[in-house]
Amino acid sequence: MTELERRLAFLAEIDKMKCIYRKNIVIDRSRNEDDASHSWHMAMCALVLADYAPKELDMLTVLKMCLVHDLVEIYAGDTYCYDTAAHADKAERERKAADKLFAMLPEEQGSEFRTLWEKFDA
Repeated sequence: MTELERRLAFLAEIDKMKCIYRKNIVIDRSRNEDDASHSWHMAMCALVLADYAPKELDMLTVLKMCLVHDLVEIYAGDTYCYDTAAHADKAERERKAADKLFAMLPEEQGSEFRTLWEKFDA
């Protein structure tokens, strides 16, 4: 598979984020939020509020972290913050998901995304 084919396959795979529903609801209370909407809104919050961040903050890195932070939930599922039982194996589920998902990309890009995800998780 070429690098372009790997990237396109990854993009098709992460479309599944639109089908990972979270426990919280959207502002108009019409539905549960999905992971893709959550990540997009988080990135928009970072952009809109950027003027309030320290000037030395690398906004491109912040935006990348916003967009990759929940990608592993495609395989690991969303773990509700108050679900103590689900938290017991969350780290292992997400690590396995990261192994699988980021390996789809060319090595350098997959490594970058994995590092961003790990930094955000930490």
